[in-house]
Amino acid sequence: MINLTKILAAILVLLAIAMGGYAWMLSRQAPAPVAASTAPVTAKASQAPVYPVVVAAKPLPAGVAIPADALRVERLTINPVGAFQDANVAAGRVPVLDLAEGTPVMENQLVSGLALRIGEGERAVAVKADEVMGVGNRIQPGDFVDVFVTLKSDGKDVDRSQARLLLSRKRVLAFGTVSVDSMQSKVGDKAAAQQAQRVEPARTAVLAVTVDDVNRLSIADNSGKLLLALRNPKDMSEPDPKLFAELPTALQPAAPKAGEPKRAPLEGLDRAQAGLTAADLVTGGKGPTGRAQVAEVRPVATTPRAAGSPRGGLQVEVIRGERSETMNY
Repeated sequence: MINLTKILAAILVLLAIAMGGYAWMLSRQAPAPVAASTAPVTAKASQAPVYPVVVAAKPLPAGVAIPADALRVERLTINPVGAFQDANVAAGRVPVLDLAEGTPVMENQLVSGLALRIGEGERAVAVKADEVMGVGNRIQPGDFVDVFVTLKSDGKDVDRSQARLLLSRKRVLAFGTVSVDSMQSKVGDKAAAQQAQRVEPARTAVLAVTVDDVNRLSIADNSGKLLLALRNPKDMSEPDPKLFAELPTALQPAAPKAGEPKRAPLEGLDRAQAGLTAADLVTGGKGPTGRAQVAEVRPVATTPRAAGSPRGGLQVEVIRGERSETMNY
């Protein structure tokens, strides 16, 4: 009985040794299936994301509109703030600085603000404003107004003071601190802007006028008092310019050379270059610059005729502009 027990104990010991050896052999083997499954995950983690970004396909000079063929879309690992994803959105815009080829085109590199609200052939001009001139500060950017001017004569000739329509249906680009490019579509922001406008009265109004009307507006603003008359934007009526004589220009165009055809009337930038005088604006072209200067004859006190003098004793003072001359008759 004792021998049988010893034999079973020896068998159990040998079995335990065999199981331990087998476990040790399993621990020495590498977990190949686990390593194979993690390899693709590591490759995906190392791949960086890319973004479509509009870049310059060739050098873009400042101040020149960008043609559509000068842009291309590249996939970059960076996504700059303000970059474009569609080339058609950036085409036609004007850069404010030179852009080299391959440079990403961004919003802050392009012309923006009030300049984009001005139509072709127009200029933005600021004039002095106050509560009366600005319809009690009720004018808002985007409104249309008629510009009237009051021209006062001197105290001896008050009856020749005049008030007339100077420019008709002009668009207001800015009034005070609010402009068409800064107005928000949200009701709350618009109400806040109107409240700020009431707290701080407007000092200037910016109008969009044609380039050949800038001279007329600037002279009227300096020589008289302007008044803005607010009008309904649906009212398209304007005065007929054919009913009035055209004002002469300060600079006369050169006469055409022999054999050259008659030149067309000045307009646009050419008429703006020719300028306008204050006298012609006031008198409608009948001022001193539009006609020959006429001497003013003023009789003076007579003096006794000197003995042997062939002339009579009448003296006449002739005034030409600022020159005064006394003549004996």
